Amino acid sequence: MSRILAIDFGERRIGLAVSDPLGITAQGLPTIDTRKSRDVFAEILSIVEDKQVTKIVVGMPVNMDGSMSVKGEEVGKFIRELTRRTGMDVETWDERLTTVQSLRSMREMGVKQKKKGTADRISATLILQSYLERHSQSRNDSATDEI
Repeated sequence: MSRILAIDFGERRIGLAVSDPLGITAQGLPTIDTRKSRDVFAEILSIVEDKQVTKIVVGMPVNMDGSMSVKGEEVGKFIRELTRRTGMDVETWDERLTTVQSLRSMREMGVKQKKKGTADRISATLILQSYLERHSQSRNDSATDEI
């Protein structure tokens, strides 16, 4: 089976999560500090190769009304370069409210919100888990339709 990498793009940090080989669960990976990284894309490509990733999903910041946010344009540039550098198709996924959910999860777990990178990693994990659940549901629905 193959793995999916999810990316929560940010100016300071990039949150990452990867699926298990069966595409059921998402596990957070260490974040990339963009201020300390020489080449963010090389680091991502290394993860793609190491984890045998076959698909990349990037969280797309969308306004509550469904329109593209200003940040979405920046994410679009990142995706174009990521596609060019990895040679892979990159899919976007609506990331509305993932930061709110990740901060709530951190509070519930008793994790300090100032812990750098934790919210970004949790956000990437939430993006990927929702992506996996939606696609699992679609596969189950189509299998039911065939019966």
